[in-house]
Amino acid sequence: MFYYFCKVLVIAALRIAFRMKYEGRDNIPKDSPVIYASNHRTNADPPVVGSGARGRCVFMAKEELFQGNILFKWLIQALGAFPVSRGKGDSTTLDTAVEKLNSGRSLIIFPEGTRSKDGKVHRGHSGAAVIAVRANKPIIPVGVVFGEKLKFRTPVTVKYGKPIDPAEYIEDFENPNPRQLVKLKNRYMADIKQLVEGDAASADDKKEGGNE
Repeated sequence: MFYYFCKVLVIAALRIAFRMKYEGRDNIPKDSPVIYASNHRTNADPPVVGSGARGRCVFMAKEELFQGNILFKWLIQALGAFPVSRGKGDSTTLDTAVEKLNSGRSLIIFPEGTRSKDGKVHRGHSGAAVIAVRANKPIIPVGVVFGEKLKFRTPVTVKYGKPIDPAEYIEDFENPNPRQLVKLKNRYMADIKQLVEGDAASADDKKEGGNE
């Protein structure tokens, strides 16, 4: 109840602060938790993406956020955040993500790993692909779109793409082929880029899997 109460407050605050618009929410399955893989531009991205998502969501947050103010740490944990060590092979984080998905919660993840300073979608990591395979859950590519800077009353559009079934790319879920994981990663990164950049996104991005 606390989560949904806070979600209502967050949605209201976002609508006051920004001119929020959502596209593609019909693409989100109603009967299954999913992995929302989004571009990353500001610290507001987790609530922005989560505000239009279905059900209850959890999200990865950099471990530094859990080392400061105790009240802030309690709040983000109550709202579904769990720490991730960026740049490290953290199997515990992956286990936690899979556990949350299997318990019925959706996961919000930012494959780029850090905020984009130029607004463009950069090369992502395969963490979302690994989690999707281990939990056997679809990936929803998400594009958060606004102007050069996020300011008061800025128009913000959150675009939810069509679900990506990991079974389309992975032959053996017990022993996934690294090359197949890269192809899955390239697919959702290309979809995110298309949602964000539209016609400016290069069609060659969807062919990267054959070049790595």
